Amino acid sequence: MSERIRYYSTNRNLDQVGGITPFRETVSFREALLMGQAPDEGLFMPETIPALPIGALKALKGAPYTEAAMLVAEAFLAEEIGTGALQRIIADAYNYPVPLENVFARKYIMRLDQGPTASFKDFAARMMARLMSAFRDHGNRLNVLVATSGDTGSAVGEAFKGVEGIDVTILYPRGEVSGRQKKQLDTIGGNVRAVSVDGKFDDCQDLVKQAFSDPAFVDFNLTSANSINFGRILPQIIYYVWAWAQLSREGETAVFSVPSGNFGNALGCEYARRMGLPVEKLIMPTNENDEFPRFLETGIYEKISPSRACLSNAMNVGHPSNLARFFDLYGGTVDRTGVVHRIPDLDEMKRRIYSVSISDRETKKTIKRVYEQHKVLLEPHGAVGWRGLEVYLELFGDAPLCISLETAHPAKFPDEIRELLEINPDLPQSMKDIDDRAGEPVFLPADYGKLKTYLQQHLRVKD
Repeated sequence: MSERIRYYSTNRNLDQVGGITPFRETVSFREALLMGQAPDEGLFMPETIPALPIGALKALKGAPYTEAAMLVAEAFLAEEIGTGALQRIIADAYNYPVPLENVFARKYIMRLDQGPTASFKDFAARMMARLMSAFRDHGNRLNVLVATSGDTGSAVGEAFKGVEGIDVTILYPRGEVSGRQKKQLDTIGGNVRAVSVDGKFDDCQDLVKQAFSDPAFVDFNLTSANSINFGRILPQIIYYVWAWAQLSREGETAVFSVPSGNFGNALGCEYARRMGLPVEKLIMPTNENDEFPRFLETGIYEKISPSRACLSNAMNVGHPSNLARFFDLYGGTVDRTGVVHRIPDLDEMKRRIYSVSISDRETKKTIKRVYEQHKVLLEPHGAVGWRGLEVYLELFGDAPLCISLETAHPAKFPDEIRELLEINPDLPQSMKDIDDRAGEPVFLPADYGKLKTYLQQHLRVKD
């Protein structure tokens, strides 16, 4: 029987750093899931990364998505949850298709936009909500606190809506979500509250992190559904494994291009490679928030504050939370404020990862060109991913199997699509009822004192 995997904090080695008391203990997956973030504001990481035999990966060819999900989930969770319970969670979480759309030659789009909120974040949020429900202490309510730059909030809200014993508070930047995203967030209702913050996404993210480190909330059972929670990362490993198994030929590696904002999605690919998936290169294109491509080029990390508002709004992140995990995996340390305490192995990072900044102008040109040439419809985030792949291939030559991720449905960006292509993207079934829903958010400034007061007045601790 394999040993249970333990989880440590990325800040465990930060001695004599003002305001940080290193958390040197390790915790179980259940504890990491329910805590969300380590007490020292670090992010939880598995001490060991389980290996997936190449034979098991190849055996997934032609298999349903749920089989890939079981293979990955059991590798991490076999010692913490029974097989039957995990099968039920996965069957309930993944009841929608995952199209792999051929663009030309062996270049594909993996469409992660077919879930309940038409966003890739449905994959992580639905599995995490069900895991939290299975692991929570009955009698005590969980309070999920999450910041969103667009799609995370609605995916988390819909995933947790009506889940027994759990309440959700979602913070979003008032001026940086699309009209349709705002409508989704404001109208979920029930046990889910939306908070419209007068600030940037980074302000929302910082407010959430302050709440988690505030002793005043130690008895409020706070947990996170952002990708600072490893429970969000684990499900995002699965679709890389599944896509490679469906598309690869004998002995073939894959290049994955992942539009990157807070870096949780790309981290799923990094973990998949470390588990044994044959990944040739991980491409991490950003929008004009180019702190990471500049770091890879110069070795100097400078966060962008405030973050730049771009067309691909869910990627408007000036200091990605999951950069701490990438640094840790490559031997470095960066804290939540963007201070680098130890530089990672930059040569190895550059060998495995390529990153490039894609401007709004390039994003628009890509949407138009790909539709005209291939009749493939992309939205801004997927266009950043596709253009990043094109730049990589232009610089380094062709690669046989390339998979670029489409992370949101084009119907979420009707104005941009109409302006560029003079068409109206068809609404997926999951979005057709949104216009009939009603609801208003709570309005707050980007002020922690105001958020703290609101949470203390509204959070429930007991069932």
